[in-house]
Amino acid sequence: MSSRWFPEGFGFKVLQDKATDKEQMGEKKLQPIMAALRNVHSAIDDMGLERQRQAQRLLGKLVSPMLGMQYQPFDIDGMPAAWIRPERGHSRKNAILYCHGGGFLSGGLSYARILASKLASATGFDVLLFEYRLAPEFSFPTQLEDVLRAWDHLMYLGYGAGRVVVAGESAGGNLTLALTHKLRQQGRKLPRALICMSPWTDLTGSGESRKERAEIDPMLTNDYLASAVRAYTRGHDLKDPLVSPLFGDFTGFPPVFLQVGENEILYSDSILLHERLLQAQVPCRLEVWEGMWHLFQMFPIKKAGEAVSSIGRFLLDL
Repeated sequence: MSSRWFPEGFGFKVLQDKATDKEQMGEKKLQPIMAALRNVHSAIDDMGLERQRQAQRLLGKLVSPMLGMQYQPFDIDGMPAAWIRPERGHSRKNAILYCHGGGFLSGGLSYARILASKLASATGFDVLLFEYRLAPEFSFPTQLEDVLRAWDHLMYLGYGAGRVVVAGESAGGNLTLALTHKLRQQGRKLPRALICMSPWTDLTGSGESRKERAEIDPMLTNDYLASAVRAYTRGHDLKDPLVSPLFGDFTGFPPVFLQVGENEILYSDSILLHERLLQAQVPCRLEVWEGMWHLFQMFPIKKAGEAVSSIGRFLLDL
């Protein structure tokens, strides 16, 4: 394992271990599921999009580790939302605002609660989920407006910005960063910290991993990402930092924790973001998980639990 740190306790890590025979067998059993999900993420027509949305809703119902969690749905001015809270005694001083992924095309409360419930368990924080409007029915900046609406709801409830962590995976990681850019543009206070799991930071697709890892990524395809970009941006400038957060100014950003799988085409999105954050003197830690794929944290495997536990330690140590 190689590492370099900036500043104290922050930096870059490659996490690797020797899998046991039992773990290797478990991962082989996941391969059919991963192949099916790759097929879903390859679809670009309307029928494929509806299949994707249905598959994610089903995945959320089957996989969400809700044991020991309270799930409380409500709405924010008509936008579906929910709280996930640990049933065990815990402080409600801090909260996580969770932005789900899905390429801006799919996802919702049932899908978001997979990782949101894991984060609630690992930290003891209350987690707010919400369903932002999806492309192609709604394009940029609708999704960012909805994230801002969820943030404003937390401020209305009395949470100070310094008590809220914003977290997201994939497209949700994009929105996590875009929200922070937007808040700074508005001269507002920024979140306590940002958690980004395999964030999609560069919608121009300029990263080398888009080509280098296209054959080994078991989850995402470049065709799928290209179709999602067209549906989400509708011709908007792809280098707008609110669309591709990688191209923004990160001066004054809060601490950022990044996780990415070694075998995913969005690998470069995290590597380049890490470099930009360090250049801006932002405390940032990047974990690269050897042999892992896009959003492996969702799956019932050992490394997923270790990754979420690492996020929990990061937040509790702030």
